[in-house]
Amino acid sequence: MNKYMKIAKELSEDNLKTNVGGPFGACIVKDGKIIGKGSNHVLSNNDPTAHAEIMAIREACKNINTYDLSDCELYTSCYPCPMCLSAIIWSNIKKVYYGNTKEDAANIGFRDDYIYAYIKNITDNSNDRSVLELESMDREETIETFNSFMKKNDKTIY
Repeated sequence: MNKYMKIAKELSEDNLKTNVGGPFGACIVKDGKIIGKGSNHVLSNNDPTAHAEIMAIREACKNINTYDLSDCELYTSCYPCPMCLSAIIWSNIKKVYYGNTKEDAANIGFRDDYIYAYIKNITDNSNDRSVLELESMDREETIETFNSFMKKNDKTIY
């Protein structure tokens, strides 16, 4: 077994003993060194965003003092959920190795497929209001801040 995937697996197994969250673990590697590890802490933190990949990204960014993990690889015990996929993309990680599939996660009760279907429907311009209602409001006012940002000379796009 790959040594980094073994760590992700061990982190997920530890969660079975502690009940801090679901059976998920992840680690981030840069230049052959682990710079961030995480396991699911949704229950202990009362934080629905405290997934293993998110926790590992937070730790890695803190440890190397950057938001850009473009030279890193992520090893995770399961295919990332939509939120984690987004965070991985935002952090510029270009390679992810995963163990279990999203179908395996569904088989143990995790509802990622529900979110994937919702996102697909948004792209088809037909969102399911029973899941989430999205409504544009006051764009004329809120766009002013975006316009100011566009004019800034010292902005950082990330």
